[in-house]
Amino acid sequence: MTGASVLYVEDNEFNRKIVRQLLSRTRYRLREAVDGEAALGMVRGECPDLILMDVQLPKMSGLEVTRMLRNDPVTAAVPIIVVTSFALSGDDRRAMAAGASAYIAKPYSPRELLALIQTFLPEG
Repeated sequence: MTGASVLYVEDNEFNRKIVRQLLSRTRYRLREAVDGEAALGMVRGECPDLILMDVQLPKMSGLEVTRMLRNDPVTAAVPIIVVTSFALSGDDRRAMAAGASAYIAKPYSPRELLALIQTFLPEG
């Protein structure tokens, strides 16, 4: 597979499994991190073409990680789709203020998520 790489930062295994299954049918290469610190380490090792970032993560929030990535010249232009929760009103505004390229609220339709990814990374 030579498709674009997607890093999914999510601590919930069930949510990662859904995205894993969704992207297995595409040319995208999926990498996974379970917390913000792991995500930063993975990004430094190999910068992904797109990041899916959960908001509520162990160790540091997804919004904090997003701000850090935006302040780094190497990752400043990488599209970041922040995954928010309906239960936490205002997450969408906070995500955009942190530098998110887009956001999607949980629960989301897998097709909706894939369409959003494809706006940033057409499969070609």
